[in-house]
Amino acid sequence: MYYIMSSKLKKIAAQIWDYFNGKRMPEPYEKWEKSLAQLQKRIDYSFSDTNLLKAALTHKSYLRRHFDDHKAPSPFERMEFLGDSILGFIISKELFIAHPNEQEGKLSKLKSKIVSETYLTLKAQNLELNKYILLSPEEAASGGANKPSILSDSVEALICAIYLDSGIAAAARFIKVHVLKDYSELITRDELVNYKSILQEYLQGRNQEPPKYVTISEEGPEHQKTFVVEVKVGSKLSCVGKGNTKKSAHQEAARLACQKLGI
Repeated sequence: MYYIMSSKLKKIAAQIWDYFNGKRMPEPYEKWEKSLAQLQKRIDYSFSDTNLLKAALTHKSYLRRHFDDHKAPSPFERMEFLGDSILGFIISKELFIAHPNEQEGKLSKLKSKIVSETYLTLKAQNLELNKYILLSPEEAASGGANKPSILSDSVEALICAIYLDSGIAAAARFIKVHVLKDYSELITRDELVNYKSILQEYLQGRNQEPPKYVTISEEGPEHQKTFVVEVKVGSKLSCVGKGNTKKSAHQEAARLACQKLGI
């Protein structure tokens, strides 16, 4: 099916194309361009205009490091914004079809896990997107290629790039093949279970005080911190969790509390 882009979208896409066509990139950029052919084979999609793919994988840190117009809106961030909405729509549609007897609440929980940063990071790792994201030397040195926020955003930006290149059908195909694949098994993994929510609901159902989380310490260098968080349930139960973000430390502490409570 021939995809006809709306005039407004065409104008925005043209801005992205012109932006990258007009840049004089540093020498390593050419090697990066060639490597994108490998990625297109991996995702089984060939771009009509690879500038969209380049835009989706060029992190704002790289643009701000190399160009004077660093205050201009980042294509990466803008494409992540639209890709997020496309992803949400397709996931909602597919879950609606796949689970005809489920109530809205269950479908919402399923969707929230699939579009979560943790889940999308796993999918980005499966596609090895960390090999293709263009970062500033500083961001790369701080482990940016493996940061969940950057990896998950890159999946959404890639979805947007496919949509702008070929339309919603192509974007939906990518999502079904590369995002939804094996979702029913993946969402049961510990890192995708919201233990904070489970613990909160458990205590609410028994008219007990909500759990209290306290950050005990932050260890390690700025780019590789480990957070230590304690959760207190009433006056008798407390558990300590560690993680490379406060959020993950909270989740680990809640997981241990749930384990002790037999939830």
